[in-house]
Formats: sequence, C-alpha cells, structure tokens
Amino acid sequence: MLKALFLDMDETLCDTSKANDIAKRELSQRAQSMCGNSLHSEQFVERYVQGIYRQWTPVQQQRYMPIIEQHSEDEFRVQLIQDLLADMQQPAITVKNALLLQNCFDNERLAAFDFFPGIELFLRDMRKRMTLVVITNGPVFSQVPKVQRVNLAQHVDHIIIGGQEKQQKPARSIFTKALRLAACENHEVIHVGDGLTPDIGGANASSIKSVWVRHNQSFDKTLGITPDYIIEHPGELPDFLNHYLNNLSSMA
Repeated sequence: MLKALFLDMDETLCDTSKANDIAKRELSQRAQSMCGNSLHSEQFVERYVQGIYRQWTPVQQQRYMPIIEQHSEDEFRVQLIQDLLADMQQPAITVKNALLLQNCFDNERLAAFDFFPGIELFLRDMRKRMTLVVITNGPVFSQVPKVQRVNLAQHVDHIIIGGQEKQQKPARSIFTKALRLAACENHEVIHVGDGLTPDIGGANASSIKSVWVRHNQSFDKTLGITPDYIIEHPGELPDFLNHYLNNLSSMA
C-alpha cells in the first residue's frame, strides 16, 4: 500500500528553468545597461547562474563558502556579481549596484515561478489518497520565497527545505525525516525528482522506490544510480501515478 508521496520541487513540480530563462534575459539587459557594450552580458549571466547553483571551481568554493557560512547568501551573491564583473575586465561596481543586479534576477525569477501545467490538480487528487511531502534542496534565501510564491503549503502536507536541515538530499537523514513526518515505512512511499544523484540516489540509499523525471537528461550509468521508474516530463506524473496505484490495487 502506498501511504505517502515524496516530491522534489524545482523541475518536478515547478518549472524553474522557464523562470530562470526569463530572469536571465532581464538580468542580461540590466547588466548591459549598467556596464555598457564592453560587457558580454550573456556570458556574465550564465556564470552568475552557475555560481548561485554552486557550480564552483575549488578556488570559488574556498572563497564563497566562508561568506555564506559567516555572513549570508545575500552577501555571497553580491560578492559573486562583483567578482564576475572584475574578472571580465569591467570597472568595479558598488555594493548598491551589485545588489540591484541581484534583486533584478531574484524578483524576475520569482514573478515567473509557477507549477508545471496540471500539477496543482495532480496534487489535489493525490492528497486525497495519501500524504504528500516535498523535499527541496537549496538555501532558505531562495527556496522559502519560491515555496511561498506557489502557496505550496496549501497543496501538500509537509515541506522540508534542505537549507534548513543539517544535511540535504541525497543524505539519508532528510529522507528519514520525511518518513517520520508521513508516519510511514520506506516500502510505503515513492519519491519523485529530477536529480539523479540527490533524488534518485538518495531514495535508493533509503530503500525508497524512485521515479526519475528525466527532462531529456543523459543517463550517466557510471554513477551507479538506477531509478525504479523513468518519466520524461512532469506532465506525465498524473497518468503514471494513477497507473501505479491501479497496479497496486490489483495486486492486493
């Protein structure tokens, strides 16, 4: 019997890529306006997004983690902007102007952040049948506003934000917490997510069945991570879960 459904948020329930693309266009225009034609604004934006997603070099890791740990995510992002522009041979900009660029990206992304089509109805239907727990990685700085933007608490029973925990996915502890909140055992739940390592690897390590939302990602078999099920897009979730539940009923 399936008692609970664990769900990732970004790229599983919500179209974060679409929101990012809109925010990147706006940031590119704002940065170009601020710095002039000498700035390769699209390259700057791509490097900024890589930075906020922690796709760091070892040198960047050494520089930015202390800022995050000792100060704030906000200060890290401002420093990242200043560093990137300096690295691209741009004149130094003030903290105030760096903050304007950071806020441009954050505000535009948040305004565009929403569920994939059909997901709200899917959550409403599933919540009638089982407990829903969202497990999302990421800093409080960005994840809490996104959770609030889509009013996620009205659609699910529990929300776990990795940035508020000691460990994030794929750590077993965060799945253990989800099991406790849902009051179920690992064989009574299925986890859905787009991250092969954090979502599928984490679920597998906790002996939880997993559904990988592939989004046309390549399947890196060298990772040694195999999902129990694969769907290509979140739009397939309603049909998949209904079919899965029907199969469970027929076997009961």
